[in-house]
Amino acid sequence: MACSKSKAPRRIKHVVLLTALIAVPLALQPFENFRDNHAFLLNASPSLPNWAFWLDKRAPIKRGGLIFFEPKKSKILTSHFGSKPQLFGKYVLGMPGDRVAHVGQDVLINGKIIARTKTKTRLGLPLSIGPSGKIPHGCYYAGSSHKYGFDSRYAEIGFVCRPQILGSGRAIL
Repeated sequence: MACSKSKAPRRIKHVVLLTALIAVPLALQPFENFRDNHAFLLNASPSLPNWAFWLDKRAPIKRGGLIFFEPKKSKILTSHFGSKPQLFGKYVLGMPGDRVAHVGQDVLINGKIIARTKTKTRLGLPLSIGPSGKIPHGCYYAGSSHKYGFDSRYAEIGFVCRPQILGSGRAIL
């Protein structure tokens, strides 16, 4: 009888240990999913009025909403921001199917003026006019409320397409 009594606590310990080994990873999975799909971002640029943002990688992209993306590499980006890849945050001003036009320095989306262009960066590097025509499926016109915003109005940024986009954001501070 003494033998069976000493085996029972061991069995209970083994069952508890096995249950914990299975349950703990399952319990932590929602936290990992949350961590993998969200981020807290700080802004050092004057092109957005807020300095702290919440990024949600799974949130839908909406007109007027914020998106965060990695712009294509260019000489201008490297000259202004360094060789390390930068994360840009801009407002979605144009959706797939919208029409972008350039008339003089004005940039229009569906006939409405949304921005003006300039010819050079603050460092004196030449800027190229951004894309015009119908915004392709999976791409967006990303803009800024800042009058000198470096955004889709210039070819160096262009339309921002799905592979570049990390997610949608919202200002929190």
